[in-house]
Amino acid sequence: MKKYYKVLLLITLVLSGVSCKKYLNVVPDNTGTLDYAFRNRNEAENYLFTCYATLQQLYDPTANAAFTTSSEIIYPNNLTNHPLMETGFNLIRGTQSSANVGLNFWDGENGGQAIYRSIRRCNIMLDNINQPVDLSQAEKQRWIAEVKFLKAYYHYYLVRLYGPIPIIKTNLDITATTEQVRVARSPVDSVFSYIVQLLDEAAPNLPAVITNQAQELGRITSVIALSVKAEVLATQASPLFNGNPDYAGVKNKNGQLLFSTAVDVSKWQKAADACKAAIDASAAAGLKLYKFSATAISVPDSLTKVLTAQNAVTEKWDQNPELIWALNPTFPCQGYATPRMTPASAVNIFSNPSTFAVPIATAELFYSDKGVPINEDNTFDYANRFGLRTGDNASRFYIANGYTTINDHFSREPRFYANIAFDGGIWFGNGKTTTNDMYHVEARGNTSLAGPKDLNTLNITGYWPKKLANYLSVYDNGFASIEFHLPLMRLAGLYLLYAEALNEVSGPSPQVFTYIDMVRARAGLQGVQQAWTTYSKNPSKFSTKAGLRTIIHQERRIELCFEAQSGWDLRRWKELQGVLSSPLQGWNIYETDASKYYTPRTVLIPIFGLQNYLWPIKDNDLIVDNNLVQNPYW
Repeated sequence: MKKYYKVLLLITLVLSGVSCKKYLNVVPDNTGTLDYAFRNRNEAENYLFTCYATLQQLYDPTANAAFTTSSEIIYPNNLTNHPLMETGFNLIRGTQSSANVGLNFWDGENGGQAIYRSIRRCNIMLDNINQPVDLSQAEKQRWIAEVKFLKAYYHYYLVRLYGPIPIIKTNLDITATTEQVRVARSPVDSVFSYIVQLLDEAAPNLPAVITNQAQELGRITSVIALSVKAEVLATQASPLFNGNPDYAGVKNKNGQLLFSTAVDVSKWQKAADACKAAIDASAAAGLKLYKFSATAISVPDSLTKVLTAQNAVTEKWDQNPELIWALNPTFPCQGYATPRMTPASAVNIFSNPSTFAVPIATAELFYSDKGVPINEDNTFDYANRFGLRTGDNASRFYIANGYTTINDHFSREPRFYANIAFDGGIWFGNGKTTTNDMYHVEARGNTSLAGPKDLNTLNITGYWPKKLANYLSVYDNGFASIEFHLPLMRLAGLYLLYAEALNEVSGPSPQVFTYIDMVRARAGLQGVQQAWTTYSKNPSKFSTKAGLRTIIHQERRIELCFEAQSGWDLRRWKELQGVLSSPLQGWNIYETDASKYYTPRTVLIPIFGLQNYLWPIKDNDLIVDNNLVQNPYW
């Protein structure tokens, strides 16, 4: 195991028990203790790792608002046992309030990390970096750059949740007065500008690649910094923060406006420029789109495309040329994403709980095999999509031959089969990696393996997020999982972000289509123009900025599905309220007869209003700091 990874895990465990006691934690720790912490290079390096600690704790998807509130996955809240923290999943059930904030990253409560405490640690590191006399100038510059990146990212994490936040450029002196500690919120554009400033200062002194992966994999590179800058600027340019009329007139108590009052298109140009810089840096560092290849097994092209889409996420870090950035802890929930395909796995409910449920709406997000939405495809019988159909030889690599399922599961793009496990769907892997002997999912009734109506073991929709399980992981009598690191950023997402920014600047252009089509081609699809012209009921959709925007948004939601990305996208686009305005449905899971099973039923009616785009600040914080104002509509 990597030395660096061990140190991070140890620090994570130690710091996870520390509570956040002082408001915003802007006052430094005991000076004597700090002198000891920076007495030499080794002690200073340990403190550097404490600056990383909160970042590593963000690996848990159940504490990530983009994962739990995106509508991509439903987690049942009526289980007898509660193995996962359900706070984040329950937010779309209307549990958020200013009295008891769920995933409270402001204070570090209810599943949230104390991010302001982490910013304080970064400031302490920057204030004391000159103390160790045995620290080389090159290392000092790199460590300063890493800490500036971390400080920027922590501010970025907060601004996505809370909008205007207090900027903590320096820690207050230990003798600071009560009034000095009562900080006010900064205008949202000022926050974004400060984040970008820190990233610009950090990037030149960071390595482009980690050459000593055994010791340093997970530390920040210049490619990571440039890619995060691109995402930061795209977030600032997006409708949630760029001239949002819903926030017009929101002010600090001194009358200072906290949101821009008019849309500024030039922000998209800055985002586009930053995306291109990140793409160029990625290429120079050797990054490229992942493509599955395996010498030990032989699979047809149809399965290769599926495994390419799946392994772009679940491939080992050092073997994935597409991975820009991930966190050191591995994804902890493969068993929740895996159907029970063997009698032994049904018995072993602890390693294979199988409870991450995908609603029908998420499954229907994916294109047909013609590369257009299924409700637009002029060759797809959308009205009869729930009609029964039996798997045949032509579809045998996607659907079990002779198994009855529905039309909706046929003639879909490879990413559908890579992302979604469904009744009758092939599961290549789980110990079987030959095409003449493959598992398939049998979801109807949940009786053959799991027992009838066992709420501890059921997937409540009949769909699983297949992409979140490595195909080589085995869930049977016990489990042997192939660990992976859920990407925070990968190259396909950066390509689509660049296409989005370019379209917002000047509308459809050859360059926009180039970057979308590279991602589509990897998925085995025709380019946007050809696919829409030939197969869409709206063949000119791509020719306008608004139409192409819709296409790009859906493309990002498909490509980055289940990766804790779409939730942030839907927020910055101001589209999450629309997505959550309809009931989330699944199949009639207790029925064994196909004609009865394939009847949509509502499993969750989301509660999401305008106020939910930004997190509330806890009521008590507003009392302690009378310079703070609450977020709109709370």
